[in-house]
Amino acid sequence: MDFYYPGKGKSVIYQPRQGFAERWHPMILGNLPNIQLTILIGQYAQKYYLPENKDNVTNTVKNYRQFLPHFMPLVHLPPRNQLWVTKNPWFEEQVIPELQILVKQIINKD
Repeated sequence: MDFYYPGKGKSVIYQPRQGFAERWHPMILGNLPNIQLTILIGQYAQKYYLPENKDNVTNTVKNYRQFLPHFMPLVHLPPRNQLWVTKNPWFEEQVIPELQILVKQIINKD
């Protein structure tokens, strides 16, 4: 959503700068005419690109198929989110393999 890491507080990662995506994403994406899949990592990307979706990140990722073929929502996985992966084994069992297949198909298409 931004071009720099905004840092983190004691228990939270700071949000991207306000207005950055609105200002820069249309121009950048306008110069990338053949985008076949956009990976939305974390709540800020998902809220911006999926404004009609009201689920939390876990449920959004769990229901990723409803956003295909254009978007693939993923959880942000810094080291502290390893507990999330442990609690949600479906992520590595289902989501990651499907993402790998999708990326492979896109790469092999060109």
